[in-house]
Amino acid sequence: MNIHQKIAQCFSPAAFIHDTEENYQAIEKMILEQEIGGLTFFHSRHSAAANFEKRAEVLDVSETLEKMTGLINRYQAISKTPLLISIDGEYGLAMRIEQTPHYPFAISLGAMKENAVNLIEETGYKMGLDMKAAGIHLNLAPCCDVNTNPNNPVIGYRSFGTDPLKVAEYAMGMYQGMKKAGIGACLKHFPGHGDTQTDSHLGLPVIQKSRQELEQEELLPFQYGIDKGVEMIMVGHLAAPALSGVKEIAASISREIITDVLKTEMGFKGIVISDALNMKAVADLFPEPGQLEWEAFQAGNDILCFSDHVKEGIEKIAEFASEIEVDEVFQKIWKLKEKLGVFEFKELKAPHFDWGNHAELQTRLANEYVAVVSGQLDPAKLKRLAGEGKLSHQHFYGNTKAIFSNNLNEKYGSDISEISPDEAKKVIISLFVPSHKPLNQFGIDAKTLAEVKQLAKSKSCILVHFGNPLALMHFGNLEDFDAVICGYQRFEEAQEVAANLLLK
Repeated sequence: MNIHQKIAQCFSPAAFIHDTEENYQAIEKMILEQEIGGLTFFHSRHSAAANFEKRAEVLDVSETLEKMTGLINRYQAISKTPLLISIDGEYGLAMRIEQTPHYPFAISLGAMKENAVNLIEETGYKMGLDMKAAGIHLNLAPCCDVNTNPNNPVIGYRSFGTDPLKVAEYAMGMYQGMKKAGIGACLKHFPGHGDTQTDSHLGLPVIQKSRQELEQEELLPFQYGIDKGVEMIMVGHLAAPALSGVKEIAASISREIITDVLKTEMGFKGIVISDALNMKAVADLFPEPGQLEWEAFQAGNDILCFSDHVKEGIEKIAEFASEIEVDEVFQKIWKLKEKLGVFEFKELKAPHFDWGNHAELQTRLANEYVAVVSGQLDPAKLKRLAGEGKLSHQHFYGNTKAIFSNNLNEKYGSDISEISPDEAKKVIISLFVPSHKPLNQFGIDAKTLAEVKQLAKSKSCILVHFGNPLALMHFGNLEDFDAVICGYQRFEEAQEVAANLLLK
C-alpha cells in the first residue's frame, strides 16, 4: 500500500441506515476512491447524535436491521480491503436500531446489589453476540465516565455511577463481556466527561480540576483499564487545562493529553479512537477541510471517527506526517482487523434474536437493580386497604394497560386506578419518566410535578419511579413519600419486579 492508502485505513466516516440512494452511492464512491478503513453506522442523519427515546417518536421507519445488514453487504462487496464496521451501542443495538434487544442503561446496571461485575460481563457478552450476528466488529462503548455532576447534559444515565472505582470495575466488566463475544470495545470518553455541564455535541466542555483531582476521579477508571490490558480508548471533545498545559483545547486534538498523558505517562499501548469529528466542540474550529483530521492524527488518534472531510484529511495527513508515523498507525489498525475477523467477511443475513433468553437475563438484572430507595413498604397493609377500596393507583405518562398496573390489579382483585385519591387512604403513584436526559426536568411537565408533589403532601403515597433516578431531584424531599421504589427502566421485567416489591 502507498502512504495515502495506509492513511485511509484510519478513517471511519458515518454511514446512515435510513438515507437516500444518492447518499448510499456517495459512500460507495468514497469506498472506491478513498479506500477508507471502516464505517460507523448511525440510524439516520436526523438522529446521529441523538439517543433512542426521541427517535422512535419522530421518524417513521421500518426494517432498520435488515437495511443495515443489506448496506454492510453492499459496501463490503466493493471495498478493496474489508471494512471495519462499528456502531455506538452503549445499551445494545437498540441504541441505533429498532426491534433489537435493549439492555439496561449503565446507570441501572450501576445500581445492582449482588454479583454486579459478573452480571455486567454477561450483559456485555450477550450484547456483543447480537452485534457480531449483525455484522458489527466494534462497539464504541462502554462509558468510563464518573458521573459526579447530576446536571451533566450528555452523560448521566450513560455512566455506571459516581464512585470512580466502581465505574472502573463495571466498565471493565462490560468491556470484557464484549471482548469474550468476539467484538472490539473501547473505554470512553478520555479523560472523563462526567463532571461537565456542556454537551460536546454543541460546545466545548471544560473540566477545571487540578491534576491530582483528575487522577483521583476522572482518570482512575482509565488507568484501571490500562492496567488490566484494555486495547482501545476513545478520547472525548472536552478540555482539561491541568493536563494540556493550561490550554483550553479539546483532548481529542491535544498532543499533550493523548501522546504525553495517555500514552506516555499512563502507559496506554493500544488504539486511540477519536470521538465523532463532526461535533461542534471541534468541528467549528477549523474551517479548512482536512485540518481537523490532521490535528486529530498528530495529537495521537489512530482511528478518526465521523470525519466529514475524508479526502482532504487523507491529503493533509500525507502532507505533514512522516512515513514512520503513518506505518505505525497502519500496523495497529491492520492487526485489529485481523483480530476481529474483518478479513473473513461472509455475506450477512439479518439475525433473529432469542427473545426468551433476553427476557430471562432482563429479569435477573431487574431483580438486582429495582429497589426501594427511600422509606419502607408494608405489603400486607396495602392488600388490606385494597380490599377495603381505600388503595388508589395514579399513573403519570404510563397507562392502565401497563404490566405494572395489570400485576397490581390482578393481585388485588380490582382496578385500583379507578379509586379516586380523595377516597383512598394510600396512593401508589407510578411515574414513567418521559426522557433519560435532564433537559426540561427529564421531560416532566410542571403540571405533573406539581400534582405529584401535592399528592405526597396531602396523602400517604408510594412513588414508583420508572426512569433515570437523577429525575427524583425534582420531587422535593423524598421523605414526603412513605416509600420510593426506583425501577430505572420501563422494561416489562422491571415493572414486574417493582410490582412484586409491593405484593410480597
